[in-house]
Amino acid sequence: MQPLIGDEVVVDKVDVIVIGAGASGLMCAATAAYRGKKVLLLDHANKAGKKILMSGGGRCNFTNMDAAPKHFLSDNPYFCISALNRFSPQDFVDLVDRHGLEYVEKTPGQLFCEHSAKDILAILLTELDWSGAELKLNTKVHDIEFQDKQTVLKTSQGEFACESLVVATGGLSIPTMGATGLGYDIAKQVGHSLLPTRASLVPITVQPDRKGQLAALSGIACDVSATANGVTFQEPMLFTHRGVSGPAILQITNFWQPGEALSINISPTLSLKDLFDIRQNTPKKSYEGILSALLPKRLVELIKVDFPWLTERSAQTSNEQVECLFQYLANFDISPNGTEGYRTAEVTLGGVNTNEVSSKTFESQKQTGLYFIGEVLDVTGWLGGYNFQWAWASGYCAGLHV
Repeated sequence: MQPLIGDEVVVDKVDVIVIGAGASGLMCAATAAYRGKKVLLLDHANKAGKKILMSGGGRCNFTNMDAAPKHFLSDNPYFCISALNRFSPQDFVDLVDRHGLEYVEKTPGQLFCEHSAKDILAILLTELDWSGAELKLNTKVHDIEFQDKQTVLKTSQGEFACESLVVATGGLSIPTMGATGLGYDIAKQVGHSLLPTRASLVPITVQPDRKGQLAALSGIACDVSATANGVTFQEPMLFTHRGVSGPAILQITNFWQPGEALSINISPTLSLKDLFDIRQNTPKKSYEGILSALLPKRLVELIKVDFPWLTERSAQTSNEQVECLFQYLANFDISPNGTEGYRTAEVTLGGVNTNEVSSKTFESQKQTGLYFIGEVLDVTGWLGGYNFQWAWASGYCAGLHV
């Protein structure tokens, strides 16, 4: 980098500065540098890709082969289409294949590292190195000045100037990993509007009274269907010492907010007709035995507190009893209180208004030479590798234009 001598300070000048060495920032920086751009990637943390390392239980669900616009939430649902079409899940698989990454498909479409998320980060850092981009860690951005033909950043490591500035700072999720609101501050500085932000893909907490009753179930899981605002996910739910988690719960928090109706069916494959047929066809069997084959033992014990007749032969039960049991199962009371918030949320829903950003180049329509990519934008994917695919796609597409 060639220094530009100002009146009082030496400013390092590059073509592109990317703020944020997470998934989208690493992809963007390498893509731009491979085009011959002089690229500087800045991050205030002491390591790159911290959220990559912790994702997927440490094995990183790095994409979903079924990723499509329908799997993303945004005030502008059309915004993500272009980038997802131009950089597909197969494109990212081709990249990691070139590095010999070993991976597994845990559920249809969901790809995880065979060994560790460290393998994905190593690939991204290798690409960054091969591209010639420079990475500076432990670098805090104190001030940004947008000038006529360049942008100047004042940081803890000195001042830097660039023609293109890319904001890849992520959202507010998991502040212990270094999440801040810097990206939103930059957006507001140049006049961007923000869609309301909230924690999503996050465990749900329960009301104090119900928390005590459910405490005995902590650590067990069962398949449920979770429904909110007309959207249903049928996946496992995990009881925790604070409430409930697991894929079904994390998924529904993209669509549910505290105070809204939330329905949990803990036996979604069992209909009211099925319950009546059990009494008709196996009158000597107890409903306790039937439920024990479908649900964890501790959960059945909890149900028996409200339905002590479960131990009796099914022939001895009344229609009213069976109907009450069905309603209990189909509308299991978790008494939701709220969520665990940004502390454990996988993503931040909301963010920079995509109506003010180019869906092709990711350049701001408010400030020439300013770009937004990844989670800082109002684009949020479902659980299952979709948010990583958005990071790769948006980072790649912006990298082609900065």
